[in-house]
Amino acid sequence: MAEARSMPQLVIVTPALRDANNGNWQTAQRWQRHLRDRYAVRIVRQWPSALACDDAAMIALHARRSADSIAAWAARHPERGLAVVLTGTDLYRDIAVDASAQRSLQLARTLVVLQEAGPAALDAGLRAKCRVIYQSTTPRKTLAKPARRLRAVMVGHLREEKSPETLFAAARLLAGHQDIDIDHIGEALDPALGEAARATMAAAPNYRWLGGLPHAETRRRIQRAHLLIHCSRMEGGAHVIMEAVACGTPVLASAIDGNIGMLGADYAGYFPWGDADALAALVLRCQESSRRDAARSRSPDGDDLLNTLQAQCAKRAPLFAPEAESAALRKLVRDLLLPR
Repeated sequence: MAEARSMPQLVIVTPALRDANNGNWQTAQRWQRHLRDRYAVRIVRQWPSALACDDAAMIALHARRSADSIAAWAARHPERGLAVVLTGTDLYRDIAVDASAQRSLQLARTLVVLQEAGPAALDAGLRAKCRVIYQSTTPRKTLAKPARRLRAVMVGHLREEKSPETLFAAARLLAGHQDIDIDHIGEALDPALGEAARATMAAAPNYRWLGGLPHAETRRRIQRAHLLIHCSRMEGGAHVIMEAVACGTPVLASAIDGNIGMLGADYAGYFPWGDADALAALVLRCQESSRRDAARSRSPDGDDLLNTLQAQCAKRAPLFAPEAESAALRKLVRDLLLPR
């Protein structure tokens, strides 16, 4: 206990705790693990809290939803380090229209974005205090895939920002292809989208909505899939994309800044946001590529999309290595602890 008390105190504020099982919680928990050997780190939903102590620095996830904590910190400790981590809804919606989110940007000593396209969403005057920290996950072995069927999975709670309607429509377009399976993981945060998922299962027998699953089970399903499908309309840096990349599962993603910042501008697996026809066409191209692999009869001139995507993801994988994230986080906190 004495050793813990002698460490600098760091508080991470997140609008979502363990019960939410979402990206904000995963990020906060992982960052705590990366930093706890050098700092006494605790995670709270609101600051100050009943557990408040003499914190030396704060990292706040979400400019809008953590705005009250950010403002309270700046008022009480104007000289102490404050970093604000910007989510997709921050970058691509809230900071343009929400006064509390805009104030959080001004109060922060440092702004953090989670993918390389993030700084471009900020005003030029704010980019100087912005840095990119890619999230990380432990790599997992690439598993053998079924030879006769293409297995795709989409992971994300059913809510408007994740655009599940695009997957529903693509699944209906692919309903006649009995060699393509689509699994969909996520809680129905919007009940109407849950009803739409059930209707899609009735119309497309190869589509299954599995509801929410534990994180470990979700990762296993990503490992076993040929493809991860990611349809979002806005993202700050999707956790599930890096998990797919880290286990060798290629991604088909909507061509939005948050996804391009994760996978790179030249990635071959993008479809226009909301375009179910384009998504279905990419799935079919990957299925054809998978068939040629199984038959070992690929032609150098043929469409080899699945293997192209896998190679491109492998090149991005080092960005999401735990040691890279740990080093970036430690530098962030060191800088926050420097006198203003």
